[in-house]
Amino acid sequence: MAADVLVHLAGVPVLACAPDGPPLCGAADAANVVAEVAGEHVEVVLLPVERLAPEFFTLRSGVAAAVVQKFVNYHLRVAVVGDIAGQVARSSSLRDFVEESNRGRHLWFVATPADLADRLRHDH
Repeated sequence: MAADVLVHLAGVPVLACAPDGPPLCGAADAANVVAEVAGEHVEVVLLPVERLAPEFFTLRSGVAAAVVQKFVNYHLRVAVVGDIAGQVARSSSLRDFVEESNRGRHLWFVATPADLADRLRHDH
C-alpha cells in the first residue's frame, strides 16, 4: 500500500491520497485524513475515486455529505480525481451535484491531477 504524500500543484500544498489506501466510508474516515494533515498547512486533499466507498456516489446514502463536510469544517478543499462517468450516467442527482460542486471552491471533481493543477492555477 502506497502512502499519502504532500505535493504542490500550482504552488498549492495538496495531500495526494494513495489510491490503494483505506476507503473513505464516512466522517470518521475523513477525520483520519484530517488528522494526517494537521500542522502541514495543506489546502487541498486529492481523493482518488478508488479511495471512496461506492456509497459516496449514491447521494441519498449521506456518505458524500459526511465526508465533504468533515473536510470543509477543517478548512480543507477536496478534489475527487478520476473517472466517474459511469456513476454520473446512472444518476441525474449525482450529475447535478458534480456540476454544482465544480462551480464552487470546496469540492471539485476532476479527471486527473493535471486537471486539478489547472483548476488551482485559475482559482488563485
